[in-house]
Amino acid sequence: MSEKRIYNFSAGPAVLPESVLEEAAEEMLNYQGCGMSVMEMSHRSKVLIPDCSDLPVSEDADYVYICENNTIYGTKFHTLPNTKGKLLISDVSSCFLSEPVDVSKYGLIYGGVQKNIGPAGMVIVIIREDLITEDVLPGTPTMLTYKTHSEADSLYNTPNSYCIYICGKVFKWIKAMGGLEMMKAHNEKKAKVLYDFLDESQMFRGTVRPEDRSLMNVPFVTGNDELDAKFVKEAKAAGFENLKGHRSVGGMRASIYNAMPIEGVEALVVFMRDFEAQNA
Repeated sequence: MSEKRIYNFSAGPAVLPESVLEEAAEEMLNYQGCGMSVMEMSHRSKVLIPDCSDLPVSEDADYVYICENNTIYGTKFHTLPNTKGKLLISDVSSCFLSEPVDVSKYGLIYGGVQKNIGPAGMVIVIIREDLITEDVLPGTPTMLTYKTHSEADSLYNTPNSYCIYICGKVFKWIKAMGGLEMMKAHNEKKAKVLYDFLDESQMFRGTVRPEDRSLMNVPFVTGNDELDAKFVKEAKAAGFENLKGHRSVGGMRASIYNAMPIEGVEALVVFMRDFEAQNA
Protein backbone atom coordinates (compact mmCIF):
# COMPACT_ATOMS: atom_id res chain seq x y z
CA MET A 1 0.00 0.00 0.00
CA SER A 2 1.19 3.50 -0.84
CA GLU A 3 2.66 5.36 2.15
CA LYS A 4 0.23 8.24 1.67
CA ARG A 5 -2.90 6.08 1.62
CA ILE A 6 -4.91 5.34 4.74
CA TYR A 7 -6.96 2.30 5.67
CA ASN A 8 -10.52 3.41 4.89
CA PHE A 9 -13.06 1.33 6.81
CA SER A 10 -16.06 3.36 5.59
CA ALA A 11 -19.32 1.51 4.94
CA GLY A 12 -19.59 3.32 1.60
CA PRO A 13 -18.58 4.88 -0.63
CA ALA A 14 -15.89 2.39 0.20
CA VAL A 15 -12.28 1.53 -0.53
CA LEU A 16 -11.42 0.58 -4.13
CA PRO A 17 -8.56 -1.69 -5.24
CA GLU A 18 -5.40 0.42 -5.37
CA SER A 19 -4.33 -1.19 -8.63
CA VAL A 20 -7.66 -0.18 -10.19
CA LEU A 21 -7.24 3.42 -9.03
CA GLU A 22 -3.70 3.53 -10.41
CA GLU A 23 -4.85 2.15 -13.74
CA ALA A 24 -7.73 4.64 -13.91
CA ALA A 25 -5.31 7.48 -13.11
CA GLU A 26 -3.05 6.46 -15.96
CA GLU A 27 -6.01 6.52 -18.35
CA MET A 28 -7.60 9.72 -17.04
CA LEU A 29 -6.47 11.98 -19.89
CA ASN A 30 -6.22 9.43 -22.67
CA TYR A 31 -8.21 6.19 -22.51
CA GLN A 32 -6.54 3.51 -24.65
CA GLY A 33 -5.19 6.03 -27.12
CA CYS A 34 -8.55 7.62 -27.98
CA GLY A 35 -7.43 11.10 -26.88
CA MET A 36 -10.12 11.62 -24.22
CA SER A 37 -11.18 10.39 -20.78
CA VAL A 38 -14.00 7.89 -20.25
CA MET A 39 -16.04 10.70 -18.61
CA GLU A 40 -15.99 12.58 -21.92
CA MET A 41 -16.67 9.62 -24.16
CA SER A 42 -20.03 8.89 -25.77
CA HIS A 43 -21.85 6.09 -23.96
CA ARG A 44 -22.53 4.57 -27.39
CA SER A 45 -18.83 4.14 -28.17
CA LYS A 46 -17.34 0.78 -28.78
CA VAL A 47 -18.81 -3.28 -13.04
CA LEU A 48 -29.37 -9.90 14.69
CA ILE A 49 -31.25 -10.95 11.78
CA PRO A 50 -34.05 -13.55 12.87
CA ASP A 51 -34.90 -17.29 12.09
CA CYS A 52 -36.54 -17.01 8.68
CA SER A 53 -37.39 -20.67 8.12
CA ASP A 54 -41.07 -19.99 8.76
CA LEU A 55 -41.81 -16.38 7.87
CA PRO A 56 -45.44 -15.23 8.10
CA VAL A 57 -45.81 -14.62 4.36
CA SER A 58 -49.22 -13.32 3.28
CA GLU A 59 -50.97 -15.45 0.69
CA ASP A 60 -51.65 -12.40 -1.46
CA ALA A 61 -48.03 -11.17 -1.32
CA ASP A 62 -46.32 -10.69 -4.67
CA TYR A 63 -42.82 -11.12 -3.28
CA VAL A 64 -40.63 -11.27 -0.19
CA TYR A 65 -37.99 -8.56 0.11
CA ILE A 66 -34.77 -8.75 2.12
CA CYS A 67 -31.63 -6.69 2.60
CA GLU A 68 -29.18 -9.58 2.49
CA ASN A 69 -26.31 -7.93 4.37
CA ASN A 70 -27.16 -5.34 7.00
CA THR A 71 -24.45 -2.69 6.83
CA ILE A 72 -25.47 -0.97 10.09
CA TYR A 73 -25.84 -4.02 12.34
CA GLY A 74 -23.23 -6.24 10.66
CA THR A 75 -25.54 -9.20 10.07
CA LYS A 76 -25.95 -11.46 7.04
CA PHE A 77 -28.54 -13.91 5.74
CA HIS A 78 -26.33 -17.00 5.45
CA THR A 79 -29.46 -19.03 4.69
CA LEU A 80 -32.13 -17.47 2.51
CA PRO A 81 -35.61 -17.17 4.05
CA ASN A 82 -38.42 -19.56 3.26
CA THR A 83 -40.63 -17.41 1.02
CA LYS A 84 -43.47 -19.97 0.87
CA GLY A 85 -43.20 -20.03 -2.91
CA LYS A 86 -43.19 -16.27 -3.37
CA LEU A 87 -40.57 -14.40 -5.37
CA LEU A 88 -37.46 -13.40 -3.44
CA ILE A 89 -36.22 -9.85 -4.05
CA SER A 90 -32.88 -8.99 -2.48
CA ASP A 91 -30.85 -5.84 -1.95
CA VAL A 92 -27.25 -7.05 -2.03
CA SER A 93 -25.58 -3.63 -2.10
CA SER A 94 -23.16 -4.38 0.72
CA CYS A 95 -22.27 -7.97 -0.19
CA PHE A 96 -22.33 -7.87 -4.00
CA LEU A 97 -19.56 -10.07 -5.49
CA SER A 98 -18.16 -10.97 -2.08
CA GLU A 99 -18.97 -14.65 -2.62
CA PRO A 100 -20.68 -16.95 -5.17
CA VAL A 101 -24.46 -16.55 -5.47
CA ASP A 102 -27.04 -18.90 -6.98
CA VAL A 103 -29.08 -16.31 -8.86
CA SER A 104 -31.74 -18.91 -9.73
CA LYS A 105 -33.03 -18.63 -6.14
CA TYR A 106 -34.10 -15.02 -6.68
CA GLY A 107 -36.66 -13.18 -8.77
CA LEU A 108 -34.55 -10.05 -8.69
CA ILE A 109 -31.23 -9.01 -7.18
CA TYR A 110 -30.09 -5.42 -7.10
CA GLY A 111 -27.34 -3.44 -5.48
CA GLY A 112 -25.60 -0.10 -5.45
CA VAL A 113 -22.03 -0.54 -6.67
CA GLN A 114 -20.46 1.80 -4.10
CA LYS A 115 -19.47 -0.91 -1.62
CA ASN A 116 -17.69 -3.65 -3.53
CA ILE A 117 -17.66 -2.75 -7.20
CA GLY A 118 -17.10 0.89 -8.06
CA PRO A 119 -17.79 4.58 -7.37
CA ALA A 120 -21.15 5.72 -6.01
CA GLY A 121 -23.87 6.58 -8.49
CA MET A 122 -25.04 3.35 -10.13
CA VAL A 123 -27.10 0.23 -9.46
CA ILE A 124 -26.73 -3.21 -11.03
CA VAL A 125 -29.86 -5.34 -11.42
CA ILE A 126 -30.08 -9.07 -12.09
CA ILE A 127 -33.69 -9.85 -12.97
CA ARG A 128 -35.49 -12.99 -14.10
CA GLU A 129 -36.51 -12.58 -17.72
CA ASP A 130 -40.20 -13.29 -17.13
CA LEU A 131 -40.31 -10.35 -14.70
CA ILE A 132 -39.29 -7.89 -17.41
CA THR A 133 -42.79 -6.89 -18.41
CA GLU A 134 -45.09 -4.01 -19.29
CA ASP A 135 -47.47 -5.14 -16.55
CA VAL A 136 -46.54 -2.46 -14.02
CA LEU A 137 -48.50 -0.20 -11.70
CA PRO A 138 -50.50 2.48 -13.52
CA GLY A 139 -48.58 5.74 -13.62
CA THR A 140 -45.14 4.12 -13.39
CA PRO A 141 -42.71 6.43 -15.25
CA THR A 142 -41.09 5.02 -18.38
CA MET A 143 -37.66 5.44 -16.80
CA LEU A 144 -38.64 3.23 -13.86
CA THR A 145 -39.65 0.13 -15.81
CA TYR A 146 -37.12 -2.64 -16.31
CA LYS A 147 -38.50 -3.34 -19.79
CA THR A 148 -37.43 0.14 -20.91
CA HIS A 149 -33.82 -0.47 -19.96
CA SER A 150 -33.71 -4.10 -21.03
CA GLU A 151 -34.93 -3.36 -24.54
CA ALA A 152 -32.43 -0.49 -24.86
CA ASP A 153 -29.46 -2.53 -23.56
CA SER A 154 -29.25 -0.10 -20.62
CA LEU A 155 -28.71 2.79 -23.03
CA TYR A 156 -32.17 4.38 -22.88
CA ASN A 157 -30.56 7.40 -21.25
CA THR A 158 -26.95 8.49 -20.86
CA PRO A 159 -25.51 6.08 -18.28
CA ASN A 160 -22.82 6.73 -15.68
CA SER A 161 -20.00 5.96 -18.10
CA TYR A 162 -17.10 6.45 -15.70
CA CYS A 163 -18.76 4.25 -13.09
CA ILE A 164 -19.25 1.52 -15.69
CA TYR A 165 -15.60 1.88 -16.69
CA ILE A 166 -14.35 1.42 -13.11
CA CYS A 167 -16.78 -1.46 -12.48
CA GLY A 168 -15.40 -3.22 -15.52
CA LYS A 169 -11.89 -2.94 -14.14
CA VAL A 170 -13.05 -4.28 -10.75
CA PHE A 171 -14.72 -7.25 -12.49
CA LYS A 172 -11.38 -8.04 -14.15
CA TRP A 173 -9.60 -7.61 -10.80
CA ILE A 174 -11.98 -10.13 -9.18
CA LYS A 175 -11.40 -12.61 -12.02
CA ALA A 176 -7.65 -12.15 -11.62
CA MET A 177 -8.05 -12.88 -7.90
CA GLY A 178 -9.50 -16.27 -8.88
CA GLY A 179 -13.20 -15.45 -9.10
CA LEU A 180 -15.89 -15.40 -6.42
CA GLU A 181 -14.82 -18.64 -4.72
CA MET A 182 -11.40 -17.16 -4.07
CA MET A 183 -12.93 -13.82 -3.12
CA LYS A 184 -15.07 -15.55 -0.50
CA ALA A 185 -12.02 -17.34 0.92
CA HIS A 186 -10.13 -14.02 0.97
CA ASN A 187 -12.99 -12.32 2.81
CA GLU A 188 -13.38 -15.15 5.33
CA LYS A 189 -9.67 -15.08 6.13
CA LYS A 190 -9.72 -11.32 6.50
CA ALA A 191 -12.83 -11.24 8.72
CA LYS A 192 -11.47 -14.05 10.91
CA VAL A 193 -8.50 -11.88 11.90
CA LEU A 194 -10.83 -9.25 13.37
CA TYR A 195 -13.49 -11.57 14.78
CA ASP A 196 -10.88 -13.77 16.50
CA PHE A 197 -9.46 -10.69 18.22
CA LEU A 198 -12.90 -9.47 19.28
CA ASP A 199 -13.73 -12.89 20.73
CA GLU A 200 -10.60 -12.89 22.90
CA SER A 201 -10.45 -9.20 23.82
CA GLN A 202 -11.21 -8.05 27.36
CA MET A 203 -12.14 -4.54 26.18
CA PHE A 204 -13.74 -4.83 22.76
CA ARG A 205 -16.82 -6.90 22.03
CA GLY A 206 -18.45 -7.83 18.75
CA THR A 207 -22.18 -7.11 18.73
CA VAL A 208 -23.34 -9.94 16.45
CA ARG A 209 -23.67 -13.60 17.35
CA PRO A 210 -21.21 -15.76 15.35
CA GLU A 211 -23.81 -17.52 13.17
CA ASP A 212 -25.14 -14.20 11.85
CA ARG A 213 -21.88 -12.32 11.35
CA SER A 214 -21.24 -10.42 8.17
CA LEU A 215 -17.95 -10.76 6.31
CA MET A 216 -18.31 -7.17 5.13
CA ASN A 217 -19.30 -5.09 8.18
CA VAL A 218 -17.98 -5.72 11.69
CA PRO A 219 -19.59 -3.64 14.47
CA PHE A 220 -17.99 -3.63 17.91
CA VAL A 221 -18.07 -1.69 21.19
CA THR A 222 -16.14 -1.25 24.42
CA GLY A 223 -19.28 -0.79 26.48
CA ASN A 224 -18.27 2.76 27.39
CA ASP A 225 -19.30 5.66 25.15
CA GLU A 226 -16.37 7.86 26.21
CA LEU A 227 -13.90 5.08 25.54
CA ASP A 228 -15.53 4.40 22.16
CA ALA A 229 -15.11 8.07 21.25
CA LYS A 230 -11.49 8.05 22.38
CA PHE A 231 -10.79 4.96 20.31
CA VAL A 232 -12.32 6.47 17.15
CA LYS A 233 -10.33 9.69 17.63
CA GLU A 234 -7.01 7.96 18.21
CA ALA A 235 -7.65 5.48 15.40
CA LYS A 236 -8.24 8.34 12.98
CA ALA A 237 -4.99 9.99 14.05
CA ALA A 238 -3.20 6.69 13.45
CA GLY A 239 -4.53 6.41 9.89
CA PHE A 240 -7.63 4.26 10.44
CA GLU A 241 -10.50 6.26 8.97
CA ASN A 242 -14.30 5.96 9.32
CA LEU A 243 -14.46 3.53 12.23
CA LYS A 244 -17.29 5.35 14.01
CA GLY A 245 -20.45 3.25 14.09
CA HIS A 246 -23.69 4.31 12.46
CA ARG A 247 -25.43 7.10 14.39
CA SER A 248 -28.44 4.85 15.11
CA VAL A 249 -26.38 2.26 17.02
CA GLY A 250 -23.15 3.99 18.08
CA GLY A 251 -19.96 2.13 18.88
CA MET A 252 -17.57 1.28 16.09
CA ARG A 253 -17.80 -0.48 12.75
CA ALA A 254 -15.07 -1.72 10.43
CA SER A 255 -16.31 -2.23 6.89
CA ILE A 256 -13.93 -4.67 5.24
CA TYR A 257 -15.22 -4.98 1.70
CA ASN A 258 -13.48 -6.91 -1.08
CA ALA A 259 -10.82 -4.28 -1.73
CA MET A 260 -9.73 -3.89 1.89
CA PRO A 261 -6.36 -5.69 2.06
CA ILE A 262 -5.82 -8.18 4.85
CA GLU A 263 -2.86 -6.01 5.90
CA GLY A 264 -5.34 -3.27 6.75
CA VAL A 265 -7.30 -5.55 9.08
CA GLU A 266 -4.11 -6.88 10.67
CA ALA A 267 -2.88 -3.33 11.24
CA LEU A 268 -6.21 -2.43 12.83
CA VAL A 269 -5.99 -5.38 15.22
CA VAL A 270 -2.45 -4.37 16.23
CA PHE A 271 -3.73 -0.87 16.98
CA MET A 272 -6.68 -2.27 18.95
CA ARG A 273 -4.36 -4.47 21.05
CA ASP A 274 -2.17 -1.48 21.84
CA PHE A 275 -5.20 0.67 22.68
CA GLU A 276 -6.52 -2.03 24.99
CA ALA A 277 -3.17 -2.34 26.78
CA GLN A 278 -2.92 1.42 27.27
CA ASN A 279 -6.51 1.89 28.45
CA ALA A 280 -7.12 -1.25 30.50
